[in-house]
Amino acid sequence: MSIFVDETTTVLVQGLTGGQGRFHGLRNRDYGTKVLAGVTPGKGGTDVEGVPIYDTVAEAVGATGATASFVVVPPRFACDAILEAAKAGITFIVCITEGIPAQDEALAYNRLVREFPATRLLGPNCPGIISPGKTNIGITSGDIALAGGPVGIVSRSGTLTYQALHELSQQGIGQTTCVGIGGDPVPGTNFIDCLEAFEADPETRAVMMIGEIGGSEEERAAEFIGSRMTKPVVAYIAGVTAPPGRKMGHAGAIISGSQGTAQAKMEALETAGAVVAANPTEAGEKMVEIVRNLP
Repeated sequence: MSIFVDETTTVLVQGLTGGQGRFHGLRNRDYGTKVLAGVTPGKGGTDVEGVPIYDTVAEAVGATGATASFVVVPPRFACDAILEAAKAGITFIVCITEGIPAQDEALAYNRLVREFPATRLLGPNCPGIISPGKTNIGITSGDIALAGGPVGIVSRSGTLTYQALHELSQQGIGQTTCVGIGGDPVPGTNFIDCLEAFEADPETRAVMMIGEIGGSEEERAAEFIGSRMTKPVVAYIAGVTAPPGRKMGHAGAIISGSQGTAQAKMEALETAGAVVAANPTEAGEKMVEIVRNLP
């Protein structure tokens, strides 16, 4: 199985007429994702390589029945696009937009929680989600993913998401779903959301978790792993050598005092029973070993 999305998921792309929206939206369609529509205000009635464009998400949903949205719009429009999708009844939103102010993210996230509890947001500033052989929403290359399970992947880092997929696929280890949650301070979907879904998925038999410095999400995930997870977890935390007080890459990747350090996160995960790797390649190797020894 897969989590959150599968081969039945129907998708509209908010921003399909833009350069990035067109490139990634059509790549998703070519992968086999059911991309049914695009949304760009003022361009309704046109199309992008046969994909019809609508002025509003509500019009697109009414015409196609799409259940998921891929948001590829500039930062100043992204939160409005997310809320428009939720209002139109979209239940799964992937937003790859980078550079949204944290205050705007927090306002949009809290409105989703209060007003649209049935809608899940992935991102912003994330690579998206891929269930190999079924559907791909976002910017992950389908070429590096391998269908057939049994590993679920959840990652804060886009680049390390790709490396994890590639290294497992090179070893013939397939994935059920790979979720890039993004590294912004206010993620719509967090580690625990994904770990809980993987724990409930009968075809996911092991999980790879990739975190990084900053915040406390990895420590919270460690508590969940220690108390709720029955499946093996391999973890890697990026940023061991990062200096305190300096932002490293993601807006959420900043260390404050003794909190948010890679070492603290690694210790919490080890205490919870996860297998903690020293580098991304070792994480792949440890996962291959675990999978090959599954009963």
